[in-house]
Amino acid sequence: MLSPYCVLDLADEKGLLAGKVLADLGADVIKIEPPSGNPSRKLGPFYQDKESPENSLYWMAYNTSKRGITLNLEKPRSQDLFRGLIKKADFVIESFPPDYMEKLGIDYHQLKDTNPQLIWSSITPFGRTGSYKDYQASDLITMAMGGVAFITGDENRPPLRLALNQSYTLAGIHCVSACLTALMYRNATNQGQHIDISIQEAIATTLWSSVPIWEFLNINEPRMGNKGTYGNFVFMREVWQCKDGYVVRLPIGGLWGAQDWGGLASWMEEDGVIGSLKGVDWASMDTTNLSQQQVDAWEADMARFFLLHTKVELEDGAAKRGMKLIGVQTVPDIMNSKHLHARSYWKELDHSELKRTIIYPGYYFQ
Repeated sequence: MLSPYCVLDLADEKGLLAGKVLADLGADVIKIEPPSGNPSRKLGPFYQDKESPENSLYWMAYNTSKRGITLNLEKPRSQDLFRGLIKKADFVIESFPPDYMEKLGIDYHQLKDTNPQLIWSSITPFGRTGSYKDYQASDLITMAMGGVAFITGDENRPPLRLALNQSYTLAGIHCVSACLTALMYRNATNQGQHIDISIQEAIATTLWSSVPIWEFLNINEPRMGNKGTYGNFVFMREVWQCKDGYVVRLPIGGLWGAQDWGGLASWMEEDGVIGSLKGVDWASMDTTNLSQQQVDAWEADMARFFLLHTKVELEDGAAKRGMKLIGVQTVPDIMNSKHLHARSYWKELDHSELKRTIIYPGYYFQ
């Protein structure tokens, strides 16, 4: 899809995914590193736990499909080579501090006349303008500053960050979206542009329910752990422990949820654990009229039911009864998934430096 286009990828861990996605879409992505190596090569986990720039599995995973060169952009010779690459490039992705490349004389505004169609993306923790533009930040900090950490975790415990560097992942996805939008604009106008990606803002876009809840109800949405809010701010559990792991179930009310609740109740009755769910008219059940006490009583009986079955048993039974339920997949579950293997999702890539192959997640489109 993007095979005619060339991308110069200078980003560290904050923008690695953007270049990878463009490469997976067919673009020729050239990864440009300093002679000492990209800083993300120092991030683990490492192959066989041997810490080395060549052994970073983090680096390997985010740089498949890319070519690589080294340039010391602080040296005049390398700057000249970079200017030469700019003449033929379609995209640049970088994550340096806002004034770094400007001081070197090779930022977008100094090079755009060389290639007026160039699309240049800058990924920084807080954007290139504003009072925080010169602040440094880690994934943990941007998670906290973007508001997600506050609503993540158990209700009676401190805030948490999401697993892995999710703020960088979101920034990368936003960068790709912006690049493709800018490409459409370029195709119509023959003009490139500078894209300013704030990781904080990328995280804040995920607060899709918290913002209107504050705006209209003046409620600062709390941490809910494995629960969700329904109706008149009743907490209902969504993640359940079962015999061999966990399942997720969405407790929808009204006519849409009647089949789900009815199917669950009849199944619980078959197992002899229906308890407080017996005799409820699920077609008229309205989550806006439920009390927390009633929900807690239901969930005490439901917890006993889920522990009677495995994930597969619950998935199969839910499908037969029209219930909205699915197992929480572990990494081994995903890698052994018959569905993903049927679609040839996993890709085995050769690593000559390690004298072995490594299995990677494949393309997310076919």
